[in-house]
Amino acid sequence: MTPFEVGLLMTGMLLVMVVIGMRVAFAAAFTGLVGLIVLFSMKMGFERGFFVALKMAGTIPHSKSVTYTLSVLPTFILIGFLAFYAGFTKQLFEASKRWLGWMPGGMAVGTVFATAGFAAVSGASVATAAVFARVAIPEMLAAGYSKRLSSAVVAAGGTLASLIPPSAILVIYAILVEQSVGKLLIAGFLPGVFSAFIYVAIIVGISAWRGDAPPVRGFTWGQRFSSLPGTFPIIAVIGIIFSSFFFGLATPTEAGSLGAFVVLVVAFVKGMRFRQLGQALHETAKLTVMIFTLIWGVLVYVRFLGFAGLPDAFRDFIVALEFSPWIVMILILCAYAVLGMFMDAIGMLILTLPVVYPAVIALNGGEAVTAADSAFGMSGEACAIWFGILVVKMAELCLITPPIGLNCFVVAGVRPDIPVQEVFRGCVPFFIADILTIGGLLAFPSIITLLPSLM
Repeated sequence: MTPFEVGLLMTGMLLVMVVIGMRVAFAAAFTGLVGLIVLFSMKMGFERGFFVALKMAGTIPHSKSVTYTLSVLPTFILIGFLAFYAGFTKQLFEASKRWLGWMPGGMAVGTVFATAGFAAVSGASVATAAVFARVAIPEMLAAGYSKRLSSAVVAAGGTLASLIPPSAILVIYAILVEQSVGKLLIAGFLPGVFSAFIYVAIIVGISAWRGDAPPVRGFTWGQRFSSLPGTFPIIAVIGIIFSSFFFGLATPTEAGSLGAFVVLVVAFVKGMRFRQLGQALHETAKLTVMIFTLIWGVLVYVRFLGFAGLPDAFRDFIVALEFSPWIVMILILCAYAVLGMFMDAIGMLILTLPVVYPAVIALNGGEAVTAADSAFGMSGEACAIWFGILVVKMAELCLITPPIGLNCFVVAGVRPDIPVQEVFRGCVPFFIADILTIGGLLAFPSIITLLPSLM
């Protein structure tokens, strides 16, 4: 059996384990370890091969967890939980409701912008959906909105956290493909705003047509302006993080730490207790450990893939296809859409990028290619950033599609009175909106590459 055949066999085993319900981190670590044992045993005998493989797999958790780049993740996660336990989300939603409630579907529109604002300090889609399922859905139902629209707006709005910086999933992508964390986070800003406005257009159109999301009027200008001070902490954090990345004033980790400090100070000024701080720290630790465990497990599998030669084989196969590079790119994105129906977003990216990313870069012409000589009209670095945003947007799409659709299950879990099937049905227009967004990002790559090019 050749190393390539071993790679295919272990990959098939991994997919079977994931489908039957085994956690991605443990399935990947197990198949990676077994694959390394088989490959080294073929070269140096079982006894020596076993210990070499075990030693190699055992060094990965430490060597990868002590990298400076990974330290940005807990700081971003902490910002979101501090903002939630300090009550900033309610103030953000209240301001959005007062300023935008007069539109058709105004409270739903306000929810989209409120989730986008919270996404800019949380970086976690599931957390955003869970928070606004508690904050926004009761208000929309009380205003006469249908359960379908109310729940779908929260589920879809939560996906914006995957793009709008600081985004945990973009940080993971940057680490996996060895690209600038700062440039990738900045690159997600305009696509995130673009996606939010398409959501708003869909909401206004549906609300005006169906009439099931009445406007909320009666707020005076004084009431509107009085709601703005509650949004200042979030605006301050957004400004700190964005300006730090864009002007090179701080590293992503330093910007995240400073943002967390600002939120913490404001939270205590506004009356947050030590019990709530403890809860925020506890939730941050749990989510951080989950993400790190996933990274450790999958990196064992990635190390095995390198020895098996699968990334090189897949790259050569993609480059040799007789289709247009644009057609191949669309097919790759469609494959992500299908795969995302059965896997969570982070696990899907971590498992596939070691194989798919080199193929996409080769399809464009290589890492050192210039824009003039490339297939997609952009340099190797720009292509890496562009592809990253597209893939993360596909991961967003998978958060609202069955059968996994994690955001939909989260909303239904927070609101037991709304069946998950109703949430999925309500997300159909937002699925169409995401397809339109992806089409726009494919047709106009400068939406993604403009801000990083100015850094």
